[in-house]
Order: sequence, then C-alpha cells, then structure tokens
Amino acid sequence: MTDIQAAPAAAPAEADVQPAIELRGISKSFGPVQANKDISIRVMPGTIHGIIGENGAGKSTLMSILYGFYKADAGEIFVAGKRTEIPDSQAAIAAGIGMVFQHFKLVQNFTVLENVVLGAEDGQMLKPSLAKARKSLTRLAEEYELNVDPDALIEHLSVGHQQRVEILKALYREADILILDEPTGVLTPAEADHLFRILDNLRREGKTIIFITHKLREIMEITDTVSVMRRGQMTATVKTAETSPEELAELMVGRKVLLRVDKEKAAPKQKVLEVENLRVVDDKGVERLRGVSLEVRAGEILGIAGVAGNGQSELLAVLGGIMEGEGHVRVNGAELPLSGRHADGQSRRRRGIGHVPEDRQHEGLIMEFQAWENVAFGYHHDPRYQLNPLLMNNAAIREDTAGKMERFDVRPPDPGLHARNFSGGNQQKIVVAREIERNPDVLLVGQPTRGVDIGAIEFIHQQIIRLRDEGKAVLLVSVELDEIFSLSDRIAVMFDGRIMGERLPEETDERELGLLMAGISEEPDQPEWQAVDEQLDRKEAQAAGSDPAGGE
Repeated sequence: MTDIQAAPAAAPAEADVQPAIELRGISKSFGPVQANKDISIRVMPGTIHGIIGENGAGKSTLMSILYGFYKADAGEIFVAGKRTEIPDSQAAIAAGIGMVFQHFKLVQNFTVLENVVLGAEDGQMLKPSLAKARKSLTRLAEEYELNVDPDALIEHLSVGHQQRVEILKALYREADILILDEPTGVLTPAEADHLFRILDNLRREGKTIIFITHKLREIMEITDTVSVMRRGQMTATVKTAETSPEELAELMVGRKVLLRVDKEKAAPKQKVLEVENLRVVDDKGVERLRGVSLEVRAGEILGIAGVAGNGQSELLAVLGGIMEGEGHVRVNGAELPLSGRHADGQSRRRRGIGHVPEDRQHEGLIMEFQAWENVAFGYHHDPRYQLNPLLMNNAAIREDTAGKMERFDVRPPDPGLHARNFSGGNQQKIVVAREIERNPDVLLVGQPTRGVDIGAIEFIHQQIIRLRDEGKAVLLVSVELDEIFSLSDRIAVMFDGRIMGERLPEETDERELGLLMAGISEEPDQPEWQAVDEQLDRKEAQAAGSDPAGGE
C-alpha cells in the first residue's frame, strides 16, 4: 500500500485545543455481560484516531454509543468540549458525527443521488433537494477524490464506490467527525490506497476520523493516535509514531504474539488436487466460474487471492460438494463427480477432502446444537462414533470432542456448550479441529481467520502450516492479502470467475496482486488507483447496459 505521511497529531495538552470527541467513564452492560467498563478516550480534531482490539473487546459497542445506537449505562459524551446527549443517530448527525458501517446502509435500487438525499430532504418536494445534492456532490467529489456517478444505481457500483457513497452521505450532512468501521475489509489494495488518500484529504481539511480496524499495518500507516481495547476496557492510548505492531498486539491480547508465520520452505510432491476448466452457473443464470483450472500438490499451500464475490466462494462450494458444476476435478488421480447424488459433502470427505467453509455460522456449525454434536457432523458414519448401525455412541463423541478442545485450546473446553455460546474465534477452532484432525489429503480453507482475534489467528495459522508440513495439499481462500502472503507457497488471483494469474509470494507484491484482483493484467501508464477506477467504471457501465468503451 502507498505510504501516507501522517499529519502531526494535535497535542492534547494544549489548553486552547478542545478534543473533537471526549468520552468519560462510559459503561454498558447487556445482561451479565459488561461490554464497556469505565472507558475514557479523547480524540483530537483534525486527526485520524485508530481503535483496535480483539473480538468482543467492546469497540463496536463504544462506537454504537457514540452514534446513538445504544445508550450508555453510565458516562458522558463531549463534542467539541460541550456535553452532548446522543439518544439516537439523528442526534449524532445533528452533532456533526457520521458513521460508515462495515456493511453499507444503502438502498440498492436507488441512485447515488437518491441515497445521499434519503433522510436529509429539505421538504416535501424532492426535486430541489436532488438539485442541491447534485451540486454538493460535484464539489465534494473534486475536493476529496470521491468521484462517483450521481445517477448510477447502487447495485451497479463496486464495493469501493459504494463506500465512497457512504462517505459522501456523511459529508453531505456536514459531518465533521467520521467513524469508519473496518473500512478496508472488502477493498482491493488499490481501492484501500485510494481510501487512505481520501482520509488524508479529509484530515487536511480539518475533519476528525475514528478508524476501527483489526489490521495492525493499517493502524501504523494511516493513524496519528491509536487506542487499544481489551475485554471491554481501554488498555492504552499511544501516538502511532511511538509504538509498533508487536507492542499493539501485546496490548490487545495481554501476551506476546508472533505476527509472522514461522514456516520452512515448502517441498511439494505429487499432484493431489487437479481442477480443469471448472464452470458454474448459479440459479439466476449468471456464470460464476468461467473455466477455472489449477492444481495443488502434496506439501504445499495454494492461496487464492481476490476481492470477495469474484468466484472464490463458488470454487470452494463445488470442491466441497455444496454446489454443482461442470468440468473436471481429480483427487489423487481419481475423478470426482460434480453433480448428482455422489457430489455431496459427505462423499467428498470419504475421498479425503476436508472443508473449513467461509461462513462458520451458516455452513460450518449448527448454532443451536452442542459442540460435541457439531464435531460429529459429516463424520457420523465413523465406526468410532457408533454403537451399532442404528445408534450413535454419544459418550465416545463427547470424549473425542474434549480431546480436540484441549489440543486446539477451545475456551471454554465444554463439549456440552451450545455453539452459539462460544466466541467467534472459538467457533472457528471447533470447525478447524473437526476438519484438520481427520487428516485429509486435501484441506479446503475459506477465510480461516475472518472475525478472529490475533491470538486465535496465530494458532489457526500454525495448524494449517502443520498440515502442509505433514504432506497434505491445502487450498486457501482469503480476502486478507497479509494472510495470503504469510501462508501461501503459490498465489493464484481470481477476478470475475477467472484465474487472472499465478505468482510466487517472494516474486510479487501487493501492488501487482491488487492490479490482478481488479482485472488488470498489464502494467498501466496511469496511477494504479486510477487504472482500477477506470476498470471498475467500465464494469459498472456494462452492468447498466451502457459500456462507453464498447466492450471489455
């Protein structure tokens, strides 16, 4: 990503500078769970203030209180030095606070202009409001590099452009303080770089930005100050220039954390998984995979990089027996059926394929079932789990689950606890333990650390590397480029249902992969972000049926 020189953080000690936002003694409980405990924080004007913490640390709750979604049990909020009550989001907007959510709040079949005006109309007559908004959008786009077609339908925009619409909405409402929740989770590296330029422009214009992320590198790159939360409490606030990723990670989890993956060079052997000309058409007639071919050898990890929604999910679904497709897939030289009754997940497991799905709560676990029941799913025909062909040996399954929980450090180590009562990281450990301990020849892993805190990430990465070192083939799908680089022995990039190219991690970088992720296979003359923007504009024009370039 492009380095951005952070503007010096305002000095809180200066008596003539009031914090843009100050929270004093904020506490919030949900039943017996205390999400925030006596939190105080000061965010100085014209700075980018990062907030990081593990899952469940209380970051989202704290920002939801600031934006009026929740009401604090105790504490005070000050905006520009003035004590302010924020009972709802309208009060937050009136106080000059805007929020860009991780999952955008846009009406898909409305235009950009209509979304910007929605809820901020000047009266019953919509036409004057739209005219006013169009003029404001033109000015804001020029001022902050927020270029987007005001007449485009949201459903035709890329996620990067949709995010710009969310920022435009907040600026149109004259927000001086912007809260961004995990803003880069669905962006290519080039789009993330462009976002950071936008934020830098906003900061230089005097806007104050609260930046919530779990990516330590982003904190180090874009923020002036960072606050660390752990278990509902604020553990530290430091100037970014005076800290390091290692120190921040230790503040987050309370112990030293290995941020890099410690692994030996791979020693690939025979081909285990072969995919040839794989095609998938969904139930709406849209072609999701367009002739994908790849191979994974024993003792190596092939990482699939790409922005979510470019065919990676369908690739895993076909290989895991969740979706039907056309083409050829072979495991250890034997052809796998891609349709019909023998193309299901259970048949795949019998052929030596383990699958950690992308969505653990909908595809990996049944949340209302207990941990021991979830561990048996897909493997209930295992003779160790059966008393006889008609009866399961529940005691044996519980005992096996307890062993897996101990080895994979699942907390609490209770086989009888319902899946919904575990944290996201521990839910993921249950799924990973179930699949890895079956010693599969091929492990399919989708987003292995999505929504997982730093401590659990370290452990899950170690388990994936261990399986590779034992001579297994691993196909890894992740939207996190750091994870792709850390774990992969080879990297393939997907865009629009195709493999755009394959690279060795030591012979490429984020910039090159970012171009491939945006569908650009050759070096452009113009700046990278501009080339990506133009590619996305063409794709959106095609979706709207009016491609200005006359085709791809």
